[in-house]
Amino acid sequence: MAVSKTFPPDAVREAVAAGAEALGENRAQELREKAASLGRDPGAPWHFVGHLQSNKVRLVVGTAALIHSVDRFGLAEAIARRARALGIRQEVLIQVNVAGEATKEGVEPARAPALASEVSQLDGLVVRGLMTMTPFPGQPDDSRPYFRDLVALGAEVGARIPGATMLSMGMSRDFEVAVEEGATIVRVGEAIFGARRRRSD
Repeated sequence: MAVSKTFPPDAVREAVAAGAEALGENRAQELREKAASLGRDPGAPWHFVGHLQSNKVRLVVGTAALIHSVDRFGLAEAIARRARALGIRQEVLIQVNVAGEATKEGVEPARAPALASEVSQLDGLVVRGLMTMTPFPGQPDDSRPYFRDLVALGAEVGARIPGATMLSMGMSRDFEVAVEEGATIVRVGEAIFGARRRRSD
């Protein structure tokens, strides 16, 4: 997945032309703006990978093929309500804070399988697996233990929920290790687009 936060639509077009299989956005407003410019299917599906507030759900549901960052039941309920209103089923991942970092979003690992099961019961939602963000690694291999933890949780979730087999893990600095450990989606921004542009807002 090519994560294009802060980069303009032309850069996204280039990524799609180069073979990006999915497009990731971190901010709900930016997703809406780029989808308005490029369309809901500009050659690769949109994914939403950032922290999602309940009051921004309407900007994301129906545009993002997959929402990676569901970490609480209340947010899942809001997504489900919007999906039902649109007559769709929204695919989601459960975000897990595998490292227990205070600065990271995500449900605690011990709670993740139960949350996934609860969310999977909501009409309008489809749980497809798990996502995590690891601590910034000094070396790519530093992330390996966290990836392995997510793989283990993913096996437990997959045993409970048929089809919940996706693992979104790994970014520009450690995506190769993530692939080695079983990632089905890697979220690559800087390695594709270069250093992130500063926002003016």
